[in-house]
Amino acid sequence: ALPISGPAGRALAARALAGLDLARVWDVHVHVVGLGAGGSGCRVNPHLRQWWHPLEHVRFDAYRAGAGITELERGDQQYVERLVELQRLANPLGKSVALAFDAHVRADGGEDDARTPFHVPNDYVADLARKHAELAFCASIHPYRADALARLERAAEQRCVAVKWLPNAMGIDPSSPRCDAFYRKLAELGIPLLTHTGVEHAVDAADAQELGNPLRLRRPLDAGVRVIAAHCASLGMCRDDERGATAPAEARGLDLFLRLMGEKQYDGRLYGDLSAVTLVNRDGDVLGELLAATELHARLVNGSDYPLIAIDPVVSTWWLARQGYVDPADRDGLEEIFDANPLLFDLVLKRVLRDAQGRRFADACFHTRDALRRA
Repeated sequence: ALPISGPAGRALAARALAGLDLARVWDVHVHVVGLGAGGSGCRVNPHLRQWWHPLEHVRFDAYRAGAGITELERGDQQYVERLVELQRLANPLGKSVALAFDAHVRADGGEDDARTPFHVPNDYVADLARKHAELAFCASIHPYRADALARLERAAEQRCVAVKWLPNAMGIDPSSPRCDAFYRKLAELGIPLLTHTGVEHAVDAADAQELGNPLRLRRPLDAGVRVIAAHCASLGMCRDDERGATAPAEARGLDLFLRLMGEKQYDGRLYGDLSAVTLVNRDGDVLGELLAATELHARLVNGSDYPLIAIDPVVSTWWLARQGYVDPADRDGLEEIFDANPLLFDLVLKRVLRDAQGRRFADACFHTRDALRRA
């Protein structure tokens, strides 16, 4: 992490952060990754590191470079040191919500190592949050585990602010009755569920993409769980079984998310996180629709999806300016900020986005702490 190099970046950052209560500005979507160095307990599927799986190998190298890891033998420590420094320099009053990541678990409750892209233990992330004031602990617990409720109670004792799922990769069906006891405990403890929605390309989940269908979140919502739909289901198509036989069988994930957001019974219970909505691979006019939905902004919360946001090609300020969402005069400042601090870049970028009518994401979208458990 570096200080912002030029006056354009410094001025833009100051302008973008003005008016925010920075103690409430938390980044709700920050991955912790590791290879197990130093006894962290983290692990990465070997396929991600082998040259004979070229796509996975390229993906692994891109994440490693984006995260600033130069020495694999101390990569876990390097990753955390850089993340903590980035958060401190971006917003010393706020926090990055550091995500644990559970394994893929079979229907019988056993871990499936072959289908686990990576695993980041709860105890490791909880310990990081204890040591670093810049981090908050988000647990990850597969509901099919025999001891899922005990793990959840332990995470609550460790001051977790949410529970993270990536159903497409973990093999979780959020609409399954198997999750009901877990949902009851989440609601009882007041712990929100931060769960991926939409298609997932960042890990290999080709045969399980339908598990990211936002309509499957009716079950936890109806059980009284506060749900944060990561990415607002902004990538890919999902099955739509709610419109009858004459309606199209599929709909954009974003449309299904917006359908749920528009239902009065979920007001104050369903949220969406803005991580990845600025990426070049988003479907259609995602930004335009979210910026225009000003009535929903109080229920949108910001997250970066770090380290993905730190991989240079995934966000294009040129493309955003061409679409009219970024003032071309701000591009130099944004590039200076990106070079210095990808976490700050994500925050500033979303603060300066606007549509043709001048609508921007409201301040409430960035006061993310309000949607999380007060541990």
